Amino acid sequence: MNIHEYQAKQILGKFGVAVPKGKIAFTPDEAEEVSKEFLGEGKGGVCVVKAQIHAGGRGKAGGVKLAKSREDVRKFATDLLGKILVTHQTGPAGKEVKKVLIEEGCQIDRELYLGMVVDRATHKVAIMASSEGGVEIEEVAARSPEKILKEFVDPATGLIPFQARKLAFALGIDKSLVNKVVKFMTGLYNAFTSCDCSMAEINPLVITKGGDIIALDAKISFDDNALFRHKEIEGMRDLDEEDPKEVEASRFSLNYVSLDGSIGCMVNGAGLAMATMDMIKLSGGAPANFLDVGGGANKEQVTAAFKIIMSDPNVKAVLVNIFGGIMRCDIIAEGIIAAAKDVGIKVPLVVRLQGTNVEQGRKLLADSNLNIITAERMDEAAQKVVAAAKKK
Repeated sequence: MNIHEYQAKQILGKFGVAVPKGKIAFTPDEAEEVSKEFLGEGKGGVCVVKAQIHAGGRGKAGGVKLAKSREDVRKFATDLLGKILVTHQTGPAGKEVKKVLIEEGCQIDRELYLGMVVDRATHKVAIMASSEGGVEIEEVAARSPEKILKEFVDPATGLIPFQARKLAFALGIDKSLVNKVVKFMTGLYNAFTSCDCSMAEINPLVITKGGDIIALDAKISFDDNALFRHKEIEGMRDLDEEDPKEVEASRFSLNYVSLDGSIGCMVNGAGLAMATMDMIKLSGGAPANFLDVGGGANKEQVTAAFKIIMSDPNVKAVLVNIFGGIMRCDIIAEGIIAAAKDVGIKVPLVVRLQGTNVEQGRKLLADSNLNIITAERMDEAAQKVVAAAKKK
């Protein structure tokens, strides 16, 4: 689960991570009112107006504006609110800006990068730091991989101050500021582990001319499987920022990811789902989605899965590929029949069933009078669904 920048900074602040003062605004009037705290009479200075969407690259897309007056704040807020912001992470469709963060400015001396992720190979939290702050880390990795520094934290000990100091010195930070950097990294690590994060990124992490260490930007995502432990974080979920089909899938405990192809997929098991998508590509097609109904899905979940697939206007054919282990083939067949009656499947449907109760499942489909193309092998099923989609 992802959250907005302002929400990430609220969480980080609770763990002692220094962040700029700021407040959220939903209208130009609110934005101007908030800016009085930073641009009042005799205060001078600047503040920043930041579009709040779940995507990086906002600055390059015009979603971050530097304001020197309250009039500037109102103008920038007016321009941004309701705008469709297109970045390298949103895709061509972009995302609508529904709120802006009004934040105090600061005098920047240096910009750095600091990130934390769970490294599955070592089963540890990997801390990544770079002197190339303010730039997408992917660009740095491609252009200058030697500038990305890494430390791996043993979960039994947590972040050791020595590791933080090692990174600080490697970044060329003045020794008078090293203790502040250690405190910052420790706070970020504590937030990461306490909140069951899957990723935390501070880009840029800035050193001000006054010697402060501040998270000028913050991006955090969480392990969905651990949200039951963090109801307050789960409450931060912004459904407007998510694909409606993925939101609907989560209501039925379905694992769904929308893609840009034309062949809808319904499979049980993530591994089989990935293999099915690969087979579709190998056969000359493109999957419209990843959809794993899981090992114990019931008829209602299967029906919901079909509704979600058919809500995508790009879908020209559907492939159902089920290996009945825990999931029984007759349950899948009942779900297909129920979905066809409830939703109406108006595109070619290819079904491959194998495993538990496969004969019962095939008989149910045969007796349903539905127009179904059957297959016994996965490669055969993929070839048939690609061919059907091309005819549509």
